[in-house]
Amino acid sequence: MYFKQFYLGCLAQASYLIGSEGEAVVVDPRRDVDEYLAEAEANGLRIRYVIETHLHADFVSGHRELAERTGAEVVFGARGEVKLPHRAVRDGDELRVGRVTLRFLETPGHTPESLSVLVSDADAPNQPPLVLTGDTLFIGDVGRPDLAGSAGFTAEQMASMLYDSLHGKLLQLPDATAVYPAHGAGSLCGRNISKETSSTIGHERRTNYALKPMSKPEFVKLATADLPELPQYFAKDVAINREGAPPLAGKSLPKALTPAEVDDKARAGAQVVDVRTSAAFGAGHVPGSWSIGLSGQFASWGGALLDPKREIVIVAEDEGGASEAALRLARVGLENVTGHLGGGIQAWHDAGRALATLPQWPVDELKAQLSPGSPPLQVLDVRRPGEHAGGHVPGALNVPLDRLRAESKALDRTRPLAIICASGYRSSVAGSLLQSEGWEAPLYNVVGGTSAWVAAGFPTENS
Repeated sequence: MYFKQFYLGCLAQASYLIGSEGEAVVVDPRRDVDEYLAEAEANGLRIRYVIETHLHADFVSGHRELAERTGAEVVFGARGEVKLPHRAVRDGDELRVGRVTLRFLETPGHTPESLSVLVSDADAPNQPPLVLTGDTLFIGDVGRPDLAGSAGFTAEQMASMLYDSLHGKLLQLPDATAVYPAHGAGSLCGRNISKETSSTIGHERRTNYALKPMSKPEFVKLATADLPELPQYFAKDVAINREGAPPLAGKSLPKALTPAEVDDKARAGAQVVDVRTSAAFGAGHVPGSWSIGLSGQFASWGGALLDPKREIVIVAEDEGGASEAALRLARVGLENVTGHLGGGIQAWHDAGRALATLPQWPVDELKAQLSPGSPPLQVLDVRRPGEHAGGHVPGALNVPLDRLRAESKALDRTRPLAIICASGYRSSVAGSLLQSEGWEAPLYNVVGGTSAWVAAGFPTENS
């Protein structure tokens, strides 16, 4: 059996190519599909099926384009109400790809139509099967149950289904069964997913907090508590995936704009997104622009924060960066990028236009500023509640990045504010959002974040 995982850090998303005897299947493909086609060709494989473990909410899938370019059949769970031509499968149905058998398990809970795929190889009869768990079971976590409101289910009802899927299906598999999920750390489809991208049923049984022995009511309470904010683009992406997204092939680079044209678009309501590093943004940026760097989970945060109804203008280091940003936004269904700043930030400076800055503080500077006798300073931790509870700068207020615009009134806008996250990425985003809303007191982005604070041996508190 040929097996390969494609992991896309920008979306914390995993997809798979499985092949045998010249035939192949792709599972949970991202929107840009050329990599699967090239990999299949290089290994002498013809893609016969494209399987979706569920209707993805956090990214736009490439199942339609793959099917159109290869003649493959699209496969969904029977409860998906999918609009494009497809094979609807139910519990126990099987597909053959060469000498590999794909057996479908209906595992609702994250969504009603969620599937897990049990993969076994006739050429390795003594080897345990592997299971592709989609968003039902992650490494260290389970799927969130609140994405199906429009389907007529409450989060509690979905969590009850999830408990049955986990305990009645997946945990019945042998401990040696390899687990390959559809997402990793940082995905908003879970709450505290591990950085690992594969595991085993046995390891998850022993270590996954959501699989500890508990009753169904206890699990439902656990699974529905303190869920992250539901990003605005999720419902849109589900609708796109139900119909099938139009092909990306042939899309051109957004046009280069002069500084005057960028300024005109911004005044007309366009969102100016700076995709450079946090340090570069801090040193000088277009006033009012948002810092969402390509170096982090750009697509996920772009989808969560940007308004899909407004134009997007990119500021990048070069045309390659602008093109990459447009592609990554298209992966989450944002195709309203209308241009990029030609010549980058240097062109803005050369045109005599003012630059805004966001000062960058190392953690030792933050420590010094928090010393007794120093001017009063607020510290804002924009990590998720679970991250904050595990250890944070003493006295830091926790407002997760995805809730910042709604909850920023909790901050004292007359006092200086140091913003911290795990690494400095989300805090840079947060600083740019507050600047764009007219924050007037000094703002500082903490470089290296809580990771650097802990590495320096500075004290933390837990909650």
